Amino acid sequence: MVCTALMNGAHHTKEKGDLGVLKAQVDLFEQGFTILTPQTEQSPFDLAAYRNGEFRRVQVKYRTVDKYGKIDVKFSTCWNDKHGTHIVPIDKREVDLYCIYCPDTDECYYLDPSRFNSNASLRVKTPKNSQSKRVNFAADFRRAP
Repeated sequence: MVCTALMNGAHHTKEKGDLGVLKAQVDLFEQGFTILTPQTEQSPFDLAAYRNGEFRRVQVKYRTVDKYGKIDVKFSTCWNDKHGTHIVPIDKREVDLYCIYCPDTDECYYLDPSRFNSNASLRVKTPKNSQSKRVNFAADFRRAP
């Protein structure tokens, strides 16, 4: 069950991110991974997942479903300082997997950023025009590769 205060927007962005990381850790653990965490917040990934002799560097994002029934993911990092807002593409060589935690579905979805350009959309609800070709249905991304 997702914290009601989070769904009502009462929590700060950092707390949403922390919830996403916790949900990812539990989900990956349930999929048979051993979870490791970096000792710094400056790492390009939030955690490492280990299974069957392989490590995966995982970046976790907290994203909600938009009014069109999809989850949008940008493969970039963003921050603000006295010079304004900065948006920089991620270095896809430093992240093996994006885990998207969605509070609306209370599910984690896993994307290999190298398979996408600068962004991706995961469809949670069926499109109104019933299109299915070239659509990334969120349900197809539930398991970490």
